Amino acid sequence: MNKVHVKTGDKVVVINGKYRGKQGKVMQVSPAEGKVIVEGVNIVTKHVKPRSAEEQGGLIQAESALYADKVQLICPKCGRPTRVGHKINAKGKKVRVCKKSDCLAEFE
Repeated sequence: MNKVHVKTGDKVVVINGKYRGKQGKVMQVSPAEGKVIVEGVNIVTKHVKPRSAEEQGGLIQAESALYADKVQLICPKCGRPTRVGHKINAKGKKVRVCKKSDCLAEFE
């Protein structure tokens, strides 16, 4: 199993590619593929067939997956894109921390 540095619900920024600089919330994580789906980023058009007589088909806009190494976590305290470190807090729980030297905030 591969590990991914972001979790569902994290706020991230895209660091390279067509959507560079766009921010969004992680909707889904796929560690096996190393991909994430970010809200409002990497929008694709899908052709949808009607499943029943009442349902309408057509074109829909949906978010597509992108590689997890193309996104960087945004620190909730300092608001900057940051790498993620790990440490054991006072309660003995392993937490993620901001790697910026002047911040060092803990993530949930």
